[in-house]
This record gives sequence, structure tokens and C-alpha cells, in this order.
Amino acid sequence: MTTDRISDIWGPRTPHPAGTAWPDRVDQFLIDGVGEDDVDQWVRGACLLCSNGCGLEVAVRDGRMVGMRGRAEDRVNHGRLGPKGLYGWQGEQRDRLTAPLIREGGRLRETDWETAMAAVVAESAGLLESKGPLSHAFYTSGQLMIEEYYTLAVIGKAGLGTPHMDGNTRLCTATAAAAFEETFGSDGQPGSYTDIDSCDVIFLFGHNVAETQSVLWARMLDRLDAADPPRLVCVDPRRTKVAERATLHLPIRNGTNLALMNALVHELISHDWIDDSYVSAHTVGFEDLRTVTRDTTPEWAAEICGVPARDIRRAAEIFGTGQRVVSTCSMGFYQSHQATASSCQVNNLHLLRGMLGRPGAGILQMNGQPSAENNRESGCGAALPGFRNWGNPDHVRQLADLWNVDPLVIPHWSPPTDANAIFRYAEEGSVGFLWIAGTNPAVSMPDLARIRRILSGEQCFVVVSDGYRTETTELADVVLPAALWAEKTGTYTNVDRTVHLQEKAVEPPGQARSDQAIFTEYARRLGLSDKDGRPIPAWETAEEAFEAWKAASKGRPCDYSALTYRQLHDVGGVQWPCTSSAREGTERLYTDGIFKTGIEDCESFGHDLSTGAPVSETAYRARRLDGRAILKTVPYEHPFEEPDEDYPLRLTTGRTVYQWHTRTKTRRSRQLNDAAPSMWVELAATDAQRLGVAEGDIVRVTSRRGSIEAPARISHIREGVVFAPWHYGDTTTAANELTLTGWDPVSAQPEFKVAAVAVTRIAAGTGPAPAPLNTASAPVVPLAETVQD
Repeated sequence: MTTDRISDIWGPRTPHPAGTAWPDRVDQFLIDGVGEDDVDQWVRGACLLCSNGCGLEVAVRDGRMVGMRGRAEDRVNHGRLGPKGLYGWQGEQRDRLTAPLIREGGRLRETDWETAMAAVVAESAGLLESKGPLSHAFYTSGQLMIEEYYTLAVIGKAGLGTPHMDGNTRLCTATAAAAFEETFGSDGQPGSYTDIDSCDVIFLFGHNVAETQSVLWARMLDRLDAADPPRLVCVDPRRTKVAERATLHLPIRNGTNLALMNALVHELISHDWIDDSYVSAHTVGFEDLRTVTRDTTPEWAAEICGVPARDIRRAAEIFGTGQRVVSTCSMGFYQSHQATASSCQVNNLHLLRGMLGRPGAGILQMNGQPSAENNRESGCGAALPGFRNWGNPDHVRQLADLWNVDPLVIPHWSPPTDANAIFRYAEEGSVGFLWIAGTNPAVSMPDLARIRRILSGEQCFVVVSDGYRTETTELADVVLPAALWAEKTGTYTNVDRTVHLQEKAVEPPGQARSDQAIFTEYARRLGLSDKDGRPIPAWETAEEAFEAWKAASKGRPCDYSALTYRQLHDVGGVQWPCTSSAREGTERLYTDGIFKTGIEDCESFGHDLSTGAPVSETAYRARRLDGRAILKTVPYEHPFEEPDEDYPLRLTTGRTVYQWHTRTKTRRSRQLNDAAPSMWVELAATDAQRLGVAEGDIVRVTSRRGSIEAPARISHIREGVVFAPWHYGDTTTAANELTLTGWDPVSAQPEFKVAAVAVTRIAAGTGPAPAPLNTASAPVVPLAETVQD
């Protein structure tokens, strides 16, 4: 049976009481003319078009993908798929890059693989000889496989010795990692999706789950429609579908998250909604937390956040009196100037109440991308593999022994380089070789005019490996065609630490190769080797790379050592840590109240949340944490940009359920593109009336960095706020033409959530503004999240 997930995004309800298993419901789509009997084989894998990571099977006929269906036995989705999971794969079969491209005379022309790779290696070798490894940087996607991430991490950190490695996960999930490190000593989600099935309270902090993880929202809806529903609290400037189902909606001003969070903590402490024995036994820093939040009353926060003090009190009471509380946190918090501090306060609320490590009590600091967790784990981002601490010599020696290289080769003399710094170094020319893999920064980064200047300049040689021609490939010196998703075999890990195996279903088109094969060929041509002359990396196949990663993860918090391809094929998703004594994985972390804050475990010694200044090892040791979590926060500060007379409105950016990132895949799917074909700008009714703007009128939105033009939609956004989806890449409509170059001091995640803008009506509309084809309360609003990846 073919499923419709365009007009019916979340599908039919299957309500169930708290503490019972989520019922199965299998969603399926086959292209016209293909029935189940026509399918040659169903190949197992997982969806790669949102961070939920749903288990699925790929329908193959005559060597081509012809459909999808969910896996009923999979722990993540119990057979369900969202719009992108059902339809987005079709984009892999249109307009693909099938041959390398090389720039000659200012234009890209098609070439053969030998010519392209020779040019890449010649440029790389020359810079390594003349300037050394610091001339090289790698910027990857959140959608590669762990085998590919780890292969590149070893090439960069053991072969070349460069610290300049990060991913576009910096834009979506860096704060999740930073907040876990600051509070618990290490990255890694404490909670499980199954906590939704047991909880009596759900808090969604800057997370419109209905859009970004539609199957997870279906899971929540099935509890909300049960006879014993949880209470739901939503923090979001817009009245989304989540807000419409909420017990309490807090539509705060974007950029004021920490003021709200400090007030919530103030209320828990002042009303003694605290598990004193848990706080005493398992945390440090309570008195400092009490001091910082002593005067952050609901009345104080109400003035900053623009919501009633009574609603802040009610939210705190719901959290303080719930018996089983689940919190999720996402880009509405992460893409802000005090992102890590705000997200740490989410952790603090749970620690104060002892709401961790048991069914229905947990935290999910959400990822924006499906395998962002893998980028963080593997060391392909600004980290060392296995959640190791760059400041711990023992951790560095572990890797040196594993890779058979001198510890001095591994860059650990300063923190690994984040993406913001990488692009700054490329702008200056100190990075002369920048390899971008599977991502489109010419649309996704802030202040796009600057990014285009960097990528098109002569000061840096740019290599892009991708499955499509994008706004970024058009600025590159060499473009390499990459295999996508079901054209290769490898593993992905989702938000709640569930590992899936994607098995190769079809061949890649033309000369396209897997990223692992591309990276390995680059290393072989450079002649990278270990102390004994053996090649780096020391493997060729995906399964060999997975075995190497298992060895790197063994004994670390993200232990994969007992996982096998066979197990993942048979069972579907399995959570890490998975050791020989727990072959089915570990559902929740910190069940014993012992955290990864010991010197031998911790991934970081922490930072000052206001300035980003690192805590020294000496100061960290002096706290004698002994496995206890750290309660920490700082005072609220205003955003980088506030509205003024010239730019009186606050811009926020985000997503729509039907498109993914910069639309390289989803715009090539007829169902998804027809549902959300083009850019729009969302205004509150009061602002539209003041500006003389009617539904569908063309407006110009201007910031200090640029302007865009798009039809206006009149919606339930709060007054004074403008929303723009960021998927649409043309320079006249790309939302990131407006956003600023600024970031959180700890996570270095860019500020996409607040920019001062002005809106002007420039033409009458010819009809309703383009919008996703879903149903919403009048006036019709597109389901779009106040977040961005």
C-alpha cells in the first residue's frame, strides 16, 4: 500500500498508554507502475534525511531504486517514515555529477578521474612542502558514514597532522556536544527515544519536532492522543503545530533563551522542587548556580523574553512537579549567542530533579543531521576520535599507538579548529587547500557574500566532492563526483545513539565513488604512511574501516566494540555503548549517576560559558569531580544585534518539513518540491498591517549585510519577528544573505537566530504566497521550524 506523507505528514494515530511499547505502523511508497511483486529485492538501511534515523528498506528493481518502506522491528520508527524518508531518495536519481570537473580559464569543464586527482594531489603536495600541514583544511557534511568520517580523520590527524578539520555539524549540533561536555564531561546523549513512551511531561526547547523529526513527533502524538497524555511545554517564537498541541506555549523573543532558562532554574530552587540527595551525591556547583540565578525572577525574565511571568511560573511548576520528564533541545537554542549556556541549563533542570537514567526521564540534545553524531565521535570534526581530550597526553598516546605514528604528529598543541576559523584562515590564505565534502556552504553558512568571496578567491585552492553541482561546486577549482547513501555500504548513528547499517542497494552513476574511496585514493597518491612505512589509512573496504573504528572506540564512552555488520543487518538499530557484555547496546547513560568527568574519561576540561576561555587541567583537577556532573550557568547577555530605528525587526531562520538543507536532493523529488517549491517570508499580522503588506505581496528584507526578496505570508509568528526558511539558495532569496558572522563562545555555533532587519513592500502579490501543502489553523501558515542546520 502506498502511503501519503505530503498532505498527511504524521500519518494515522496509534495511541498507547504510558509505559507500553509504541505500536508498529509500516509506511511504504513505490513509484507509479511498480507493485510489491515487481520488486527484485528489499535492501536494509536507514533514512538519511533527518536526524531521527528511521530504519527502512530500499526497493530495487532492475538495478534502480523504486521505493521505500519502514522496518517494523526497528527501535527508532517501528515502521514509520516521514515525507523526506518516503520521497527524498528520488533526488539521487536526477541531475547527478557523473564525472570530475576542473577549472580552466575561469570555467569548470568535465575531465577524467586521473586528471582531476593529479591536480588535487599536486596542489596538496606543493603546499605541504612549502607551508606544512597547517595549510590544509577539511570541511565535511553531517551525512557521511562513520567509515568515511574515520578514514578522513586518520588521514588528517595521523597522516597530514592538521588540526583544521570540521563539518557543517558546526552549524547544527556543535552546541549539543559542547553542553554535554560542560555538564557531563563527555559528549553522548543520556536519553532514549523510548523515554517518550513513558514520560508524563515533555519540554521542547527551541525544537519544532513536527518539522525536523516528523516521525519522532508522530511518536509524541501517539502519547498525546492517549488516555493518559503527558503535559507538553513548547518554547518557540512561532505558533507551530507543536505549539498548538502544547499544554503551555512560551513564544519568547528569539535570542532571549538564557533569560528564560535562568528564571526556570530560579523557580525550581526557590520552590524547592529539587532532589536534594541526588544533587548532593551526583553534582557540583549548586551554590554557584543558586547565586547566578538568585535574582532571575519570572518578572525579570518576562521583560526580556516578552512573555507573561505567570507562564514562566507555570512552566517551572510543570517541570518541578512532573514525575518523569523528557526534554529536547534544538536549533532555536543552539544557533544563538549564549547557546551552550542555555543548553547547559536544560541539563541543569534535569540534574536538579534527578531526572536522568530511568524510563521517561531523559535529555535529547537534538542533532540537526542524521549522522552528526558520527562526525563528533570519529574526530573528523573539531575533536579527537572516541571523545578523547586533546589536552590529555594519555589520550593522544592512545591514538598514536593505535595509528603507529609519533604523538607529535597528532595536532594537540591547541584546541582543534572550528569551521568559523577554517573559513577565516581560508580568507586570509594561511589555509591554501580547502576540501569540502558533501555540503554546500555557499548557501548554509552565515553572511553568504563573504563566503562566496572566500571560495572564489585565488588565495585558496578549493576541492569539492559531492553528488550534485551546487552553489559551492560552481566556485571550486576541482569537483569530484561522489556516491550517495544507498550507493555504498556503511553505518550511521542518530540522536539517541542508535547505530544503523546502510547496505549498498544500487551502483553509483558514471565515475562517482564513495567518499571513503576518494579520501583513500588521495592518501595513497600522497604516500601517507605510519612509522613502519605502512599506508595511512591501513584499510580499503567499508567493513575494514568499521573494524578500525571499533578499535578506536573501545573503552571510550562511545564504545562500538561488540557491534557487527551482521548484527546490524539482522536487528536494525542498536545503541552504543555496545560491549561484549551488552551486545544489544545500552538504552540510557548515567543510570548509576556516575558521569564522565574523571580525568581519564573527560573529553574536555570545560570553559567559561561567557567568554569561551578554557578551564585549565589544574583547575579542573582541583574540583575533585569524582564522576559528578557540573551545574553551571552565566548571566544573560543581549544578542549581537538588536533591533533599532533602521532595522526594527528580528529575523530568525529555519526549515520546512518538505525540504532538506540546501535542497540538493529534495528539490529533485517531485512530491517534496511541489509541496514547498520556493522562498517565502513570514510576518505577524500586526507587523504586516503596519507595513501595508498583504498575503502574497513581494517584500524586501534587508539587514546590514544584504537583502532578499520574496512573497510575504501572514502567520502566527510573534510581533516584531520575521521568519525565513534557509533552503533556497539564489542570491535574491537565500536567507543567509542576511545573517551575521558571530557565534557562541564555547560551541562556536553561528548565530542564525537573531539578526536585525527591515521589511519593505515592493510589489503587489498575484496570489497566496508559496507554502508547504499542509493544513494549519487560519490563517494558513507553513510548518517551518525556528531552527537551522
